[in-house]
Amino acid sequence: MVALARVVARQRAEMDRLRDAAATAAVLERAKGALMATTGCSPDAAHEELLQRAKSGNRTLLEECWLTLGGLVPAERQTAERQTAEAADPRRSGTVSWEAGPTATGDLVDVLGQVGRDLVGVGSAQELAESLLEHLAPEVGAHAVILYERRHGNGLELIGHAGLGATLAAQWHHVPPVNGILPVDALTAGEPCWLEDVVKDRRHDLLIGDPPERWRSRAWLPVPGGDTARVALGVLRRPAGAFAPRERELLRSVARLCAGRLRAFDAPHEGADDDTTRNVQSVLDAVPGAAILLTPLRSASGEVEDYRIDAATSEAVDVFGRTGREMVGSHVLESYPSVAGEPLWLGYLDALMTGVPFESEPFAYQDVSEGVPVTATYSVRAAPLGDGLLVTWLRHDPAERQEQRLSDVQRLGNLGWANWNLVTQEITWSPQTYAVLGRDPALGPVPLERLPELVLPQDAAPLAHAITRLVHRARAFDVPFRVQAPDGVRHLRIVAEAVTEPDGTAADVHGFMQDLTAQRSAELALVESERAMLLQRGVLQAERALAARLQHALLPLPSAPVLLAGLRIEVAYLPAQSGIHVGGDWFSAIELPDDAALFVVGDVAGHGIGAVATMAQLRFTAKGMVSTGSSLTDALARLNRLLLHSRDSRATATMVLARYDPGTHVLTWAQAGHPPPLLVRGGEVRYLGRPRGMLLGASAHPVFESAEITLEPGDRLLLYTDGLVERTGEGIDAGFDRLADAVRDHERRRGTLEALLGSMLPEERRDDVCVLDIRMPLDADAGGDA
Repeated sequence: MVALARVVARQRAEMDRLRDAAATAAVLERAKGALMATTGCSPDAAHEELLQRAKSGNRTLLEECWLTLGGLVPAERQTAERQTAEAADPRRSGTVSWEAGPTATGDLVDVLGQVGRDLVGVGSAQELAESLLEHLAPEVGAHAVILYERRHGNGLELIGHAGLGATLAAQWHHVPPVNGILPVDALTAGEPCWLEDVVKDRRHDLLIGDPPERWRSRAWLPVPGGDTARVALGVLRRPAGAFAPRERELLRSVARLCAGRLRAFDAPHEGADDDTTRNVQSVLDAVPGAAILLTPLRSASGEVEDYRIDAATSEAVDVFGRTGREMVGSHVLESYPSVAGEPLWLGYLDALMTGVPFESEPFAYQDVSEGVPVTATYSVRAAPLGDGLLVTWLRHDPAERQEQRLSDVQRLGNLGWANWNLVTQEITWSPQTYAVLGRDPALGPVPLERLPELVLPQDAAPLAHAITRLVHRARAFDVPFRVQAPDGVRHLRIVAEAVTEPDGTAADVHGFMQDLTAQRSAELALVESERAMLLQRGVLQAERALAARLQHALLPLPSAPVLLAGLRIEVAYLPAQSGIHVGGDWFSAIELPDDAALFVVGDVAGHGIGAVATMAQLRFTAKGMVSTGSSLTDALARLNRLLLHSRDSRATATMVLARYDPGTHVLTWAQAGHPPPLLVRGGEVRYLGRPRGMLLGASAHPVFESAEITLEPGDRLLLYTDGLVERTGEGIDAGFDRLADAVRDHERRRGTLEALLGSMLPEERRDDVCVLDIRMPLDADAGGDA
């Protein structure tokens, strides 16, 4: 039994020892992480620093670890917890032991230790913000973390964010140095700013967010603390309310952890310092061109994450304008961020894995020469050198680019150059010259004197004459000619000049040939189109002249007002001024056999000879029917049937017929889709109410009615066609109102009919205008036919 008890005791002791060792290792790792985060040192350097501190303070390593972790917590928190611990156990007063560690710092130290360890692995301010949000979300309820850095002029620039959103981050990327912006105030004062009442705070501070109520409590802390801070750490929460004391202490401690990590970002990159690097740099200093030595930076799994530039020639330059040794120590993704994932990046990896140099396809790149952007063509070559890559940029020969440009010009201009050396008999044609001539390149070029053999016979003599003058007198020429190509006849031109010897003898001839077939075809098509247009214009002008003569013969205008059945009649006819066709407007004013008077105004749809012919048919038929005793409505019905059964069954017309009895002074009138007459009586202007009547030629069964009005001495009645009142883009009622206003003003001024029409009509008329101006004088005498 005694032996068994000893074995159990030894096992328990071993377990306690292992447990203590595990706890010590965990505390050591947390302390190393905190020290690495606050100072930016490496893991080995942190371990060595803890050992040195423990030795100089005559403390154990575990005690030093707890002191280091306890230093993350603000002094006031440590004092309060130490007093609480001393009150509970007076033995701890004035002493520091590793057993006091957990009690002095509580769970805050554990949190900070984990934060510190994770911050060591971040490689940028953006990753730092994301890592902080991951830890602070469960600890303080954070929903967003923001890092601002002070720039020149005391403005701020966003260097990292998490939970903010891309749009909002872009809007708040730059912050001017103005009061009322909390990160600026925190850096200026060197003290944290706690915003815990968004309604109150937004009255005097400009808050980030859209809307600002998105985050109802915020904290802004300077990193590091004090007036030397250059980074502001923002922690934003959606719920309202104050930050608890533990939360404030945690955020202050986290700010101290960030200070070391941010210093590590700013520390200059240290390039490899081995003999190979120094030797390569000395060589690169002496060679021209752009070249850099890259050392791959690998992850824990061995994958290449980036490359460090360890040497560079003086002509090497990155996107920031750094050249030569200024680039040494920087990373490829920093100096050339656009290369990630591109063929160049994949080519670098392939060269590292296979050991075979990689050479890229030529690509265009824009340089800046004396402040002017210049696009050049480059290739990149990456050759393995030791464990790294020697990358060179090869700029292509400008002569090659010029040759390519010349080839492009020839192709786009459909021309090719040619050269004949008359001394050596060497002939050089560009490939495009064969294409222009439609000649097989396998047949080779043709001597200058035999060039006329390639053209059509009728063009050979002028070309031969021009070549003779060029060879013997050095006279440059520009000669058009044609050739028979596989795709048909081509229209070409040749332009050539000679380079002469001192005695004036032509020694070399150079020039170009151009295919003008497409241009010539377009010219011929244009000439043909112009010929057709001239022919059509002549036909239209002849038609207009014939229609005008017909209209004048069928519709003679009286030279002065006439008296008819005791009424004074004035007539106006104005043809359209736009277009080349004559319209179908007409009028009639005749005396009937029973001494009555007939007034007609009509308008045939359309223009040209057809409209004039229809107008004549309707005019004379209407006069004949009414003269032989037909009523006005019967005449309109018969005219409608006439149009429906005419050769052009699509013809339509409007018309107003009026019969005046001088004995009773009664005017009887009817209309077919025509504007109503305008009556002026005693200074009042009004339109007569239209009786029913449909457009002529529109229906086989129209209804026509008539109306009567008794004219009084001094009355004035206007019959007119729609060209007087219609305007493009407006309703007909506006035209009626305009006519009434013009007539009313005309009556006051006692102006002429010509003046009335001048005030009504625009300079450019699109339709004919016909007007019958009928007046009843106080003592009217009967007159003749108008």
